[in-house]
Amino acid sequence: MASNLADRRCVPCLGGTPPLTAEQIAPLLAQLDGWQVEQHKKLVKGFRFRNFVQAVDFVNAITPIAEAENHHPDLYVKWGEVRVYLWTHKIDGLTESDFVMAAKIDRAYAGREPAGTSGPAAS
Repeated sequence: MASNLADRRCVPCLGGTPPLTAEQIAPLLAQLDGWQVEQHKKLVKGFRFRNFVQAVDFVNAITPIAEAENHHPDLYVKWGEVRVYLWTHKIDGLTESDFVMAAKIDRAYAGREPAGTSGPAAS
């Protein structure tokens, strides 16, 4: 399902654009796998890896996507995990582009060997 979102482009947010409402977020979130909404304004997901090198390699795979889309996630890297935080800083909330970027990140993760489990990393 995420491939539809992943095929879209991120659109720059204009100041004054209202963040998505819970009703607008729900159908977009349903198109993603394992992402959660925190504080009603951030998309968050953890990705597991076998070691630190694989985690850093994943960050390096996200970097050109973020640059091409001009939409840069916050990334927390630790041994065996990359936690991704997405939101539109300009409006301190979520836009459709955050969901597009999440789907693109999921696509970059597809085919990688996670550490022992599938799905999002535990907190």
